[in-house]
Amino acid sequence: MMYSSRRKPVLYFKEERRFLSGRCTVYKLFGLCMVLLLVSLLWLQLSCSGDLSAPVHEDKRPPQHMQPPPCPADSQASAADDPSWGPHKLALIIPFRERFEELLVFVPFMHTFLNKKKIRHKIFIVNQMDHYRFNRASLINVGYLESGNDTDYLAMHDVDLLPLNEALDYGFPEDGPFHVASPELHPLYHYKTYVGGILLLTKKHYKMCNGMSNRFWGWGREDDEFYRRLRKAELQLFRPSGITTGYKTFLHIHDSAWRKRDQKRVSAQKQEQFKSRQELSISGAPCTVINTKLECDQDKTPWCLLS
Repeated sequence: MMYSSRRKPVLYFKEERRFLSGRCTVYKLFGLCMVLLLVSLLWLQLSCSGDLSAPVHEDKRPPQHMQPPPCPADSQASAADDPSWGPHKLALIIPFRERFEELLVFVPFMHTFLNKKKIRHKIFIVNQMDHYRFNRASLINVGYLESGNDTDYLAMHDVDLLPLNEALDYGFPEDGPFHVASPELHPLYHYKTYVGGILLLTKKHYKMCNGMSNRFWGWGREDDEFYRRLRKAELQLFRPSGITTGYKTFLHIHDSAWRKRDQKRVSAQKQEQFKSRQELSISGAPCTVINTKLECDQDKTPWCLLS
């Protein structure tokens, strides 16, 4: 009997003829299985509770080796501090009004483009908030004044023009103003005296030209007048050479089918809803928005008003 009591599970499967003894064995086996099942469930519950509670504790005080890696913007910023990027820093100035769809594409695109070329830069969005006609030249003047002492040259850059050829030069234009969007490459404007779209020049050269004229309200003509200022200051104008992509060098993202230039009014929002200067990040690309309210002398430039 001692031998049988030690091997009940085994005897149950081999001695089915012993009915009474077998029935008792089934009940005991069933009870034992239930006990084991309850113990297993209890152990599983305790284990899962421990696993779930651990991350909560770690989130409050994450160990050093569990810290997340730096975001891409931080990595790019640290790379820009490398001496191999050179001593100069570009102020990318974008005169702007309401063209938010283009802006969402432009800022991250240009940030990536300039980083690939190892161009130190700051992006300034000069946002016209008044209800006068758009004044591109005045906004560029504001961007020049607000660009700070840590930048030594500027790019007058349209928000709807994206460079597709990485061979385009955005470096420091030491010898003279550099017209990146030359008439041979710009998808729309091809006359010889055209200096719009994208123009690089040092702050010293911009000051020699006395900036841009504030008299041009509405779209166009301010670039042509600035061309005359460049000639008057006796500055040599340079343009790209060796670029073989022609009119496909840039992507023009302006949609004239639904957005008519010079006809858009600023949304009716109170002045106090805006800060004069805001630091933003668009898809990881940092930029500075300078909200600007221009003034107009209607006696001298009555065409500043929208009809």
